[in-house]
Amino acid sequence: MQKTSTPTTTNAWLCLLAVGFLVLLAACGSAPSTTGTGTTPTAAPTATPTPTAAPTATPTANPTPTPTPTTASSSGNSVSIKNFSFTPNSLTVKVGTKVTWTNHDSVTHTVTANQGAFNSPVLPGSSFSFTFTKAGTYAYHCMIHPYMMATIVVH
Repeated sequence: MQKTSTPTTTNAWLCLLAVGFLVLLAACGSAPSTTGTGTTPTAAPTATPTPTAAPTATPTANPTPTPTPTTASSSGNSVSIKNFSFTPNSLTVKVGTKVTWTNHDSVTHTVTANQGAFNSPVLPGSSFSFTFTKAGTYAYHCMIHPYMMATIVVH
């Protein structure tokens, strides 16, 4: 003898099947698992640099001195590279002054003149020096971290 199902029975089975499918689908959702400490790691906030107009260099020709990387601070004025910034942000010196940049961060930075007067990588714990032989405003930055910007004014 063959059993026949009524529309009510068929509807009940379809509803039960649909609910089971939805439960299974919900279990495969995108909720984070809570293994380990039960906390979800988040990215550390970073400072958003405020873009400023970079001063242009006054000299029209590139200065002729060759930059000299060094391992220790030398005479003249100095710029500290620390916490992903140049300090001081603006330095005024006389023509003929040697400026030394010293990297106190644990990562490599560059000291790169916007107009090409000087360019050097500065490894962690090392220094880079450049002697300014022409008056002008020398805007510079770190090519690796372009939000790091500063200026040397030479009188």
